[in-house]
Formats: sequence, C-alpha cells, structure tokens
Amino acid sequence: MVEAMTRAIVNEAGMPLGVFRYCFKSREELLQEVIKRLTESSVAAARQVFAAEGDLGSRIGDRLDAFWRGVEASPGEYLVGYELTHYALRQAGFEELAQRQYAHYLEVHRDLLTEVAESAGVRWTVPLPVLARYLNSVLDGVALVWLIDRDSESSREVLRLAGRHLETLAEKVE
Repeated sequence: MVEAMTRAIVNEAGMPLGVFRYCFKSREELLQEVIKRLTESSVAAARQVFAAEGDLGSRIGDRLDAFWRGVEASPGEYLVGYELTHYALRQAGFEELAQRQYAHYLEVHRDLLTEVAESAGVRWTVPLPVLARYLNSVLDGVALVWLIDRDSESSREVLRLAGRHLETLAEKVE
C-alpha cells in the first residue's frame, strides 16, 4: 500500500519517483509530512473564523461549522488520514507515526480550545487535555460516520449537540 501511495503522491506532484529519495529519508517521513499537511489544512479553516465576534456558543459553532465545511469539501483528505492511521497501526515500526499523528491532533485541539476560551472570556471546567481528547473523538467519529453514510444533516446535528455540550463545560472568568 505505501509503495502505491508513494507512487501516487510523486505522480500527483509531477515528479519522478527518484526525487522522493532526495526529498525524504524514508516513507515514514513522507507519510508524516502528508499527515501534517492534512491537519494544517483543516486547522487553517477553523482559525479563519477566529476573528468572528459573538458569545461562546456562536464561537464554538463557527469553528465546528468551519471543520464540517472542510470535511464535506475534501472527503478524500479525511479518508486518507484514516487510512494512514490504520496503515501505521498495522505495520511494525510505523506505530509511532500514528501516535505522532494523534498527538498533533490533540495539540491542535488544545490550542483551538484555549483560543476560544480566551476570546470568549471563559475557562474550561474540565482539564484541557481531556477536553481536547473529547473534541477529537467527536470530530473523528462524526467525520468517519459521514464518510460511510453521507448524512450531512445528522452530522451537523451531532456537531450542534457537541457544541452545546462544550458550552456547559465553560464558566465565565471573574
């Protein structure tokens, strides 16, 4: 699978396969870069709405909506992300790739939750690492189920529910 993936990536980039070895020391390094870029693409969309005004609920809703628009616009990117995770977990020596992938996701979610709380003047009542894991689990689950059934309205409703739940886990900073 990785050899085919490597070939597909270099073909998409319009470069000879030999250039791969010049740019990357290993397939793992290439896959890590693919994961990083997929994550950055999704995070960029969420960060674009940080300038938005409003209460905590609208700030959370805007960010979840930005995430969801990204899923619907680029389902292949999310599918590749899941495939890379599963591949890394099944290949001896690649487990660390999946661990780094999800450590990066959790870091991004911690950062976004921190920024939302600061901009809305609240603090979370749940430890941030737990809240980031919760958010990551919800977003992963919703995206994966949508990739299977393409039920956008139900997916949006789950995200609205998660947003309302996040609101209950915040308190005003005095």
